Amino acid sequence: MPAVAVVMPVLNEENYLEAAVLAILSQDYAGPIQVVLALGPSTDRTNEVASRIIAGDSRVSSVPNSTGRTPEGLNAALATTTQEIVVRVDAHSELSDGYIRLAVETLQRTGADNVGGIMGARGITKFEKAVAAAMTSPLGVGSASFHTGGAEGPAETVYLGVFKRSALERVGGYDPAFTRAQDWEMNYRIRSTGGKVWFNPDLFVTYRPRPNVTKLAKQYFEYGSWRHEVMRRHPETRRTKSALRYFAPPLAVLGVLGGTIAGYLGSALEVFPLAFWGFLLPIGYLALTLLSSLTLVKRARSGALWVPIVLMTMQMSWGIGFLTSRSKR
Repeated sequence: MPAVAVVMPVLNEENYLEAAVLAILSQDYAGPIQVVLALGPSTDRTNEVASRIIAGDSRVSSVPNSTGRTPEGLNAALATTTQEIVVRVDAHSELSDGYIRLAVETLQRTGADNVGGIMGARGITKFEKAVAAAMTSPLGVGSASFHTGGAEGPAETVYLGVFKRSALERVGGYDPAFTRAQDWEMNYRIRSTGGKVWFNPDLFVTYRPRPNVTKLAKQYFEYGSWRHEVMRRHPETRRTKSALRYFAPPLAVLGVLGGTIAGYLGSALEVFPLAFWGFLLPIGYLALTLLSSLTLVKRARSGALWVPIVLMTMQMSWGIGFLTSRSKR
């Protein structure tokens, strides 16, 4: 089996880093594995944990990432490796058993430049369980196959990714301009230069959701903002079928905000038809969210009561991020 380099950007991950690295080092892969941690300026004990891991296993090393930003960390780690296959892993995720072996076999079988699978959100607290349920549903994150599953085959993008180094070199690595959405943007460039991105649902990575409303809102606000930036840089992506789902959250925000304003104006001016139809929009959105939440109760289990709040946080934050996004150039 070909040698593999695993690159991991790390920032403030003291609670998850050890488990993430252990999941890599315990893979049943016949070829050699090198793990490179790109260490950002963490404010917790992350770097101490990293030092302990590195001291205990010669396969693990680190490079500094002074900015702490993901694309710079990935590129810094890539620059120190030469392996034919590159595996991207995040510090708050854990590879399933056999992930690297199956990914390399899929690369060889399909001729793809990048392969990936399911982003398997797994929560511990009630709130995290609600987020995990929402992340496996089109109601929360759209219909991307790496969230909701589907048949094996070509895809626009995949979670994390296992790459041929030649593909990364062909497109010049990760674009440091993209704090978020760097995976989608990278995969777009791979496809635009004749490459193939491949989804295999048998590839599974466990992902830990954000632990509270504030962090979830910040995450999805940034997702929306940076997804809009992808559309600015690559205007042709606005015309794809999948682009329709990206416009749903901003339209929901405009509908709720516009309807609420119209409703209050109608009430104040005693224009009751305007008040009725205006308030119908936010009330309808709330009712639809509550009804949609019922379909996720079993998945969320003890976190079921959090599901409506989680769905609205995801959708509204993403939509506001998209609408307020300014050019990052």
